[in-house]
Amino acid sequence: MSKEFEIKREGELHTTPEEYWDAITTGTGGWLWPMEFEPREGGAAAFGGTVTVWEPPHHFVTRVEGENGWFNQLEHVIEGRDGGTTWFRYVHSGIFGDDWDNQYDGADKHTDFYLHTLRQYLTYFSRCPVAYVATDGPDASKAPDAFQVLRDELGLGADVAQDDSVRVTLPGIEPLDVVVDYLTPEFIGLRTDEGLYRFFGRNAFGAPIGIALHLFADGVDQDKVRLTWQSWLNGVFAQS
Repeated sequence: MSKEFEIKREGELHTTPEEYWDAITTGTGGWLWPMEFEPREGGAAAFGGTVTVWEPPHHFVTRVEGENGWFNQLEHVIEGRDGGTTWFRYVHSGIFGDDWDNQYDGADKHTDFYLHTLRQYLTYFSRCPVAYVATDGPDASKAPDAFQVLRDELGLGADVAQDDSVRVTLPGIEPLDVVVDYLTPEFIGLRTDEGLYRFFGRNAFGAPIGIALHLFADGVDQDKVRLTWQSWLNGVFAQS
């Protein structure tokens, strides 16, 4: 049975309202996937939506509507604070259909990871040119233990904790010296001097594992990077 949901977060960032605004409205792929917004109230938004509030750099709302009253809405409220910081409130609201609890749990946990990635982007890579690469694992990565398998393959043993610095060595991929900036049973975030590497344990919600790379080095061959990481993922789960 369909019913409404609302996910709220707020916090303070060491950035300006203008930088926060650019990060959420330019859609370059610096912290989330690339998307375009027509910069005006009533303008076109991603996924067939509409910009319902456009008040730079303080208030931004987009909304997608469907049949039978279905909707999905994202809202950002942004305020500058003393000391060069910015306070934000983020609200994701809408309607989930069947399997409401699982959908809500997935959206709630993804929200924390996405907003953490936004914080990382604003802290280390704000307004830098970016190449975005994303890929999903094979069906075998839906298995209940799949994300633990991936974590083991990354070399992040039980002794590794968030904020640790480690070297990740993978077949076919250049070694990565990383900071483990996020680590939960469903998500892993790795930061290098030139990128944010995001791993999504969507097997916990009935979907394949996903990878999203936000790469800030010059001359990134996105197709080559995607094929390389896809090949690695396929190899990890080839025997599953």
